[in-house]
Amino acid sequence: MDALALAVGLSNIAAAIALLNGLLTTIGQGNVAAHAVEAIGRQPEAKGSITTTMFIGCGFAETAGVYGLLISFLLIFANPFMDRLFELYELASAVLPFVA
Repeated sequence: MDALALAVGLSNIAAAIALLNGLLTTIGQGNVAAHAVEAIGRQPEAKGSITTTMFIGCGFAETAGVYGLLISFLLIFANPFMDRLFELYELASAVLPFVA
């Protein structure tokens, strides 16, 4: 059961790393907005193009955060590799009694 527990633990660690993507995305979006405001302060006539570029960049960053959240949910709740690992573990414990 130690190998199975290790696999489940590593899957949960991978899910936590995927969730960090959302946190880091938020920090990056704040940095982008701060620099956009600074650029508009230096060149007010370029406000339209700076704002458009900022919103496109924030949209791309937000999709990366949502993908990280989706991956973490898949790893925690619907991991297809865990089902196969459970099947292999049960098969091995039926064939080899010292595995269990």
